[in-house]
Amino acid sequence: MVKVKRCSFCGYDIPIGKGHMYIKKDGTIYNFCTHKCRTALIVQKRNPRKVRWTTLYGKE
Repeated sequence: MVKVKRCSFCGYDIPIGKGHMYIKKDGTIYNFCTHKCRTALIVQKRNPRKVRWTTLYGKE
């Protein structure tokens, strides 16, 4: 059975066959559910704990 992946930014589950995978040059793998999440983490370098629409908001 295939494991359900979790978005590296917002923390929501990614349905099988959906989402984006981003691999950095150092080998770190990020899974994103939407382009919005990928842009927020990679381009804008936002902290998911400070963005209200993520599941990680307010957790320390």
